Amino acid sequence: MAGNTFGQVFRITTFGESHGLAIGAVIDGCPAGVAIDENYIQREMDRRRPGQSSIVTQRKESDQVEILSGVFEGKTTGMPIALLIKNEDARSKDYGHIADKFRPSHADYTYYSKYGIRDYRGGGRSSARETAARVAAGAIAKLLLKHLNIEIQAFVSRVGELALAKNYQELDLSQVETNDVRCPDTATAEQMEALIKQVRKAGDTIGGVVSCVIKGCPAGLGEPVFDKLHADLGKAMLSINACKGFEIGSGFGSVAMRGSVHNDVFENLEGKITTRTNNSGGIQGGISNGMDIYFSAAFKPVATIVQAQDSLNEAGEKVTVEGKGRHDPCVVPRAVPIVEAMAALVLADHLLRQNTANLHSIMNL
Repeated sequence: MAGNTFGQVFRITTFGESHGLAIGAVIDGCPAGVAIDENYIQREMDRRRPGQSSIVTQRKESDQVEILSGVFEGKTTGMPIALLIKNEDARSKDYGHIADKFRPSHADYTYYSKYGIRDYRGGGRSSARETAARVAAGAIAKLLLKHLNIEIQAFVSRVGELALAKNYQELDLSQVETNDVRCPDTATAEQMEALIKQVRKAGDTIGGVVSCVIKGCPAGLGEPVFDKLHADLGKAMLSINACKGFEIGSGFGSVAMRGSVHNDVFENLEGKITTRTNNSGGIQGGISNGMDIYFSAAFKPVATIVQAQDSLNEAGEKVTVEGKGRHDPCVVPRAVPIVEAMAALVLADHLLRQNTANLHSIMNL
């Protein structure tokens, strides 16, 4: 099955299914000498894990990461890093009623059309459970980026019609982890949480937006034409389950602007080239310009709803489908660390593409 590997130099391959014995990732291309903080990796996993609050799925998974190879005496060896996360609370019986039915807006029909077989237990490989492996690998990418003081911070900026009125520069992003929604504005977070609970009580789901800011990225990362930095960020975000939209910088709002307003004028501040505005979102011509990189990813409502819906089975017969089991009423609170992880994987890959020959001297490893 192709399409399980991401990246060119810093590469990850994820494996496993929602209700299998385990999921995990193999990282290849991580340089030797990167200090590995296992407590940090676990904290990242805890941010994504199910059952962490009343507004997410109540599946109970500890998501403990086992590092099987590639690390010795607390540092990477340059060899492949294997990460294993065991599934502990899979309840396959919750899915017996849809064994031959196609759930609306799920990957059931498309997987069946492509492979002629599908794992109906929680969606198998198409389940968002797979993203736990990305977060584990992304945590190691983050540890690599920390050597260069590159910081990545995502947050929930919208749930349904409730959206933050401030841009990221007006927000205190240190407040992201102070509430279950992961919105850095307390008043808006409370409204979002109330809305999610209301939607869950109705047996429905709702979508939202995760925004992300990358600080400290040096100018010059990215490749021309097809491997533009923002193109790879877009692919990374759109590869996340339920992500339906991506915009960077001024995004779709730029269509209403004039070039004279949208252009980012260059300035020299104490010998450093910067831009007066940052409508480009830190990337021009597909290459970073040293300014903050900021983007947003839109997530649709979770497809599983606790309401009866018309559908078809594998024989093409009309059936009724109703969601059972444990599901997120809104995916964005748990998507925050996933967005950060995928952004870290993209930056680590481009950093290594740019500096493979002299990475150790650049990172002072």
